[in-house]
Amino acid sequence: MATETGGALRIVLGDQLSRDVAALRDLDPAHDTVLMMEVADEATYVPHHPKKIAFILSAMRHFAEALRGEGIRVDYVRLDDPDNTGSFTGEVVRAAARNDVSRLVVTEPGEWRVLQAMRDWGEETGRDLDIREDDRFLCSHAEFAAWAKDRKALRMEHFYRLMRRSTGYLMEGDTPVAGQWNFDQENRKRLPDDLSVPSRTVFPPDEITRGVIDLVADRFPHHFGDLEPFGFAVTRADALIALDAFVVDCLPRFGDYQDAMARQEPFLFHAVLSPYINAGLLDPREVCDAAVAAYEHGAAPINAVEGFVRQIIGWREYVRGIYWLKMPGYAKTNALGAHRSLPDFYWTGDTDMACMAAAIADTRRNAYAHHIQRLMVTGNFALLAAVSPEQIEAWYLAVYADAYEWVELPNTHGMAIFADGGLLASKPYAASGAYINRMSDYCRGCRYDVKSRHGETACPFNYLYWNFVATHQDTLRSNRRMVMVYRSLDRMDSQVVMQMQADADAFLTRIASANNWQRSYIVAANSLKSNN
Repeated sequence: MATETGGALRIVLGDQLSRDVAALRDLDPAHDTVLMMEVADEATYVPHHPKKIAFILSAMRHFAEALRGEGIRVDYVRLDDPDNTGSFTGEVVRAAARNDVSRLVVTEPGEWRVLQAMRDWGEETGRDLDIREDDRFLCSHAEFAAWAKDRKALRMEHFYRLMRRSTGYLMEGDTPVAGQWNFDQENRKRLPDDLSVPSRTVFPPDEITRGVIDLVADRFPHHFGDLEPFGFAVTRADALIALDAFVVDCLPRFGDYQDAMARQEPFLFHAVLSPYINAGLLDPREVCDAAVAAYEHGAAPINAVEGFVRQIIGWREYVRGIYWLKMPGYAKTNALGAHRSLPDFYWTGDTDMACMAAAIADTRRNAYAHHIQRLMVTGNFALLAAVSPEQIEAWYLAVYADAYEWVELPNTHGMAIFADGGLLASKPYAASGAYINRMSDYCRGCRYDVKSRHGETACPFNYLYWNFVATHQDTLRSNRRMVMVYRSLDRMDSQVVMQMQADADAFLTRIASANNWQRSYIVAANSLKSNN
């Protein structure tokens, strides 16, 4: 029961930086206080990329200043406050004690572990607790559960069509514009050598951001990733500039080349707006509105706009729905029995596989890699190498600026490594080196021969792929989307298959023996899993 007669303590987390977030919806500036907290627990439960930490802390500080500019009282706890307890719960308890408030108003968090802690805040503080649903998403928990009920398979394509109808995006009545729901087949072109890629809009650090960068450099010097140069937008105004730049400069060619990869071109035509959407600086509706308007005005083709809209109202909403529908048990599944440790080169980038080295280097520099790098390079390798779900999921959560567990876990667990046994994906997204060679220039000059299946110089993706197919045939042979793969396996010379499996075993043994780092990363992964 409430023990005070004051206003509300309205709590805003670092990924809720929207003025219309539910916790602020009915704020009374005369009586209410907004609490924002920088806490060590959130920076270290996995070793987050320093750019990610700096982006979130700077965006929080700018958002707090914007609220103060409206005359709103903000109780802001900085990371280096000597009295900072280092946890959300500790800071909520302290803030409730020092402010005249009778209730706590919060928006549900994006991570299961935070929700578990949040549910105790009322009892911990002796105040009434109001946890509100995060309605910044286009599909509510109840709507997703209703769609999923009684379905044998929860396929994104079916959900996506529901979302197209409910939002009206790219629809003419009940019919999709241009007569197709999906233009994915048109969006798989390799990047031509002579095609120029637009430069990205960057935002030089202001005084607030520079102070945060110095703090992060001092507090997290050993975390994976380059802190500088730093060019993220950290205000809503600058995020809107980034959105406009994408629509004008990149969206027209985004569809054609969204699956392409290229050395020295980490962004290509991708939006790189997901950090801003996931942190609250941009609303998914306004992002889709801008893309659809470009199509309607003839500034971008349908395959580009449909592919982009699908990533937001399709994949983004879908994985969030899966996460909240299936947690916490979802995170504990391991359908393929993967158990190997994450190789050290995920942290160092020290590998002769050119594709892996490039994707990890991009990640180190930018706290970003686009979806095909994540799925078909680093994710594909983890799948083929049977890396344990806990460890690869902790890595993805740590290294990307747009990663929060609600979006990272289903994408990795279900899409990349098939650990859920097919709840999310209709088949494992496993591929040999041929796919990487077709969609990138990584294989040029690589030490390994992408056309060789076995032997010392063969591309590891080749023998790892066929080892994966052979190893899991009892589980996967009945999958109708794997029929052609197993027909190919059956036609192979048995001695060749045995040689590829021997090469795979030797390679995996060799990289395991190189794992000598005694770091906190694996501990963080195990801690993350136990908290779920």
